[in-house]
Amino acid sequence: MRHNASKTLALIAMLLPLAASAHTGADGGMHHGFATGFLHPLTGADHLAAMVAVGLWSALAARRAWPDLLWAPLAFAGMLLVGALMGLAGVQLPAVEPMIAASLLVLGLLVATRIHLPAAAAAALVGVFAVFHGVAHGHELAGEQGAALTLAGMVGATVLLHLAGIALGWSLRHANAWLPRAAGAGVVALGAALLSQAIV
Repeated sequence: MRHNASKTLALIAMLLPLAASAHTGADGGMHHGFATGFLHPLTGADHLAAMVAVGLWSALAARRAWPDLLWAPLAFAGMLLVGALMGLAGVQLPAVEPMIAASLLVLGLLVATRIHLPAAAAAALVGVFAVFHGVAHGHELAGEQGAALTLAGMVGATVLLHLAGIALGWSLRHANAWLPRAAGAGVVALGAALLSQAIV
């Protein structure tokens, strides 16, 4: 139990860095490449929290290990790529930053409540949010050399963050109820802080 508690506290600490470290829509002057793309989701609090939360929710709400664990993470990673390609192509979507913040609010609530959704509904829900995360990344990379490698790194990091969330969520499935709720509350708090910034 103490081991599970320490894992959850570590997760909450990871998900609540200063809001200033979150995605702001530009990474001006960075050198693009696979390593840069891989590191980007790890240094943006909003993307980091969303990707881990998807894995957490999948594990906590799954009624069976396979394939319930994979529907939402696969949908998020796939639609993140679609959204990034849209952003690279110059597609504009309204309210990108508020939707990214809203994704944290929704995902945090899903983690805290452990609500089980049918596979198609879970995939559709996270997929919609993933498009906005992807568009934000794509806009950053538009017109830059090495964009394809950077995007590949982002997708790779996304998959690993999903797997980390799944592993942590699976370890918390039989823990005290407050542990998953605390993790979800941390994601909700971050989402609320970012949403308040996005709408100011």
